Amino acid sequence: MDNKESQSKKDAEKELTAKEERYTFDENEGKQDNLSEHEAAIEEDLQHAIEEELQQESNEEHAEAANEELRATSLSAEGNDQAPRSGSGKIWAIVSAVLAIALIIVLIKPPFGGSGDETVATVNGVNITQDRLYDELVTAGGKATLENVITQELISQEAKANNIEVSDADIDSEIALIKKSFGSDEEFEATLAQYQMTLDSLKKDTKINLTIRKILEPKTEVTDEEIQQFYDANKETLGTPEEIQASHILVATKEEADAILAELKQGGDFAAIAKEKSIDPGSKDKGGDLGFFGKGAMVPEFETAAFALKVNEISAVVQSEHGFHIIKKTAEKAAVIPTFEEKKEEIKKQLVATEANELSEAWMTEIRAKAKITNTLSPEASADPAATEAPAAQ
Repeated sequence: MDNKESQSKKDAEKELTAKEERYTFDENEGKQDNLSEHEAAIEEDLQHAIEEELQQESNEEHAEAANEELRATSLSAEGNDQAPRSGSGKIWAIVSAVLAIALIIVLIKPPFGGSGDETVATVNGVNITQDRLYDELVTAGGKATLENVITQELISQEAKANNIEVSDADIDSEIALIKKSFGSDEEFEATLAQYQMTLDSLKKDTKINLTIRKILEPKTEVTDEEIQQFYDANKETLGTPEEIQASHILVATKEEADAILAELKQGGDFAAIAKEKSIDPGSKDKGGDLGFFGKGAMVPEFETAAFALKVNEISAVVQSEHGFHIIKKTAEKAAVIPTFEEKKEEIKKQLVATEANELSEAWMTEIRAKAKITNTLSPEASADPAATEAPAAQ
């Protein structure tokens, strides 16, 4: 009996201790007992999680850098390093990272209806409501997000007022031009990942960019003289550079390469030997064929030796960071410089895009000044209520 009473006492003490460690909630008063210290910890953890997730300022900087890199023009994609940029400058930087925050806020607390008292998480029995999470999100990135949404709405209204539409085909065409400025699809995708962007987010930004460009193009003035000057300065890079086609046999040691070279000099079949002995998985099964490539595509030692060969000539052993090569040049294409007439429209398009880009910041300031804007998160950013209203969305 004494043992049972002792055990009951211990159980009671454990239960009491457990209760003291848990949060308690008074349903009548709606207040939490002994919560101040714990709530502070929860607040700190929540804020840390939100800051880590959003990284608002860092994301904007990364996305701006990404957009700068991805705003390559079609001329640049063709190999022209001096081609003017298309795009719309700072307006292009209405980035997906910020828009994602806006989407989260809308999903959590729709503008019309919905209960803010709904619980989205619990910590030791304490409810975290939609309202609380919404307020934290607004504090963390709401002002910047709302400013960008306002900017988008202004652009949308101006587009409707000017009967401007950007089609999916327009966006796909622009994305294709951007991709051309990268060495491969893998490099393009790696760049998107580096700046925390996706193809879908790039398409959204591209649509905004193209909308502004179409609105501002009628305000640009590009002369035939400017087009001619650009062609004269860049005609060599506007065309197709010299390319060659080559095959190679790659092995790990100089001794192996010397033996293969001797075999080739005795009439050995290059493609058959490549299939048998080359350690390059990308070309081995194709008899060593690397296809056509221009300067800058291969490591320097390989490139120098390959371009120096005559068609069907076989090189001496060439060492590179990959191993020891024996190279056979199989074809060549001379550089092609396009005529002015062939490139005139393309150059004009890019110069117009560049000029529209230069006009975009002043244009954005102008339409914002005319608009009637109220911003409860940043009252100081609101336009004068007496100002002329922007064209209403249809």
